[in-house]
Parts: sequence; structure tokens; C-alpha cells
Amino acid sequence: MTVRLVLSDVDGTLLTPDKRLTEGAVRAVDDLAAAGIGFALTSSRPPRGLAMLVEPLRLRLPLGSFNGGMMVTPELAVEFEAPIEDRHVAPVIEVLLDEGLSVWAYQGPRDWFVLDREGPHVEREVHAVGFEPVVLDSFAGLRGDVIKVVGVSDDPERVARAESAVRSRAGESVSATRSQSYYLDVTDSRAHKGHVVRYLAERLGVPVGDVATIGDGANDADMFAVSGVSVAMGNASDPVKSAATHVSRSNDDEGFAAAVATILALTH
Repeated sequence: MTVRLVLSDVDGTLLTPDKRLTEGAVRAVDDLAAAGIGFALTSSRPPRGLAMLVEPLRLRLPLGSFNGGMMVTPELAVEFEAPIEDRHVAPVIEVLLDEGLSVWAYQGPRDWFVLDREGPHVEREVHAVGFEPVVLDSFAGLRGDVIKVVGVSDDPERVARAESAVRSRAGESVSATRSQSYYLDVTDSRAHKGHVVRYLAERLGVPVGDVATIGDGANDADMFAVSGVSVAMGNASDPVKSAATHVSRSNDDEGFAAAVATILALTH
């Protein structure tokens, strides 16, 4: 088969569990370049949270941040954005709070807001994205250019209930997916990783069938469904593995490099 572009998720896929970029992963991206295959990233992270990967991976293609809710250049200039409609922002936040989740909000390409700096997984996110959130007393005045709202809880059943509640409240106007078991990402319905595949394919002038995708989360199934070949990480859940055409090793065992090797083998 022909592969012209590889699109990869970041956390749980490209990076190790402790958020490291291994030498094996860097070599794998170099192998793609040597084969004339483009490489791009998509993630639930904000643009600033992807910036540290641009130089070591020599990225040249747009980055699909916020699950595709914002496409930015490697210099973080915005090419496309799909903010949540203002009329849905307050109701979505209300639903998440009512379900007992901690809530974060991202506005534009650079701002991250929380109500509790000591809330669940805030410190983990700071470590991952490399910058601090702004602590607010209330989200009441937050309007305009809200790209993503996140509900956070270590109770999977609570996150699942919140996902159903958000969809019931906002309908098809928003996308509610889990990037990790403890994160519920709420974006505009145009913001999903399948959109990133189509955006980059059009940008490169190639069919979506010539795109290969690599991921581990439930939100990666959207790009698996669109691309010509897909590789789920060994640490992915069984439903995510079932959605992919191939399964690799886990991200604590050079699973990303193994996934790239699988894709390269398919092109010969």
C-alpha cells in the first residue's frame, strides 16, 4: 500500500508513561523522513503543550491540537479553529460540575483556566504541557473562543455519566470523548481527530487512504476510521484495539517505534 503521511497521537502513544520522548521514537520519525513519508501530531493538548516536540522531531506540518479543534503551524500560528458555541459553554460546565467532575477550560491558543490548582491531575497536566493554568473563582464570565472544556475525575463511572449527560444537554453541537480514562474532552463537533486526517490530507494533496494513524485513546478511533491504515498501542483498551487495523507494543516498550516499523513494512 501507499503511505504518504503518518499522523500520531502524543500522550500514551508517542511519549512514554512518564512523558519522555525516547531516542527510538526520534529514530522512527527519521526513518519516515528517509522513506519520503510525512509525519504530524494530533493531541488533546493545547498548542503550547506540543511546542517542545517541534524541534527534536523536526516537525514541519501543522499540529492538530485540542483533538483538531485548533490547527497551528510549528511556530504556533493559528491556521484553523473551531471554538465551542458560546451558548453551550456554560451548560457544559454546569453539567460537568453537577456530575462531580473537576473542570478546566481552554481559551484561544494559550490560556488554560481552572478553579482549583490542587485539583485532580492539574499537576500532571502542568508537567505534560509545560505551563501553569490561571486560577479563577468562577467560569461565569468565560465567553468567546473557548476551544475545549475538560471534566476530570478518577472515577470512570462518573466520567461515563458525565459524557452521556453532556451529549444529552448539547446534542450534536459538541463532541465529548475521553482522551484518557480520567479526562472527558468537550469540544465543538468539528473538532475531532478524523478532521485532522482530512485537513492534513487536503493540505498535502493526498487521499485520506494514504494516511496512517497511531494512537491509544478512545478519541483516536475517529482518525482510525478515516485513515487507510491504523495502529493501536498495546496499552490501548480492547475497543480501541478493535478499531485499528494493527496493534503494536505498549508505550513503555517502544510501541511507537514498533508501530512505525509496521507501517514502513506495509509500504514495501
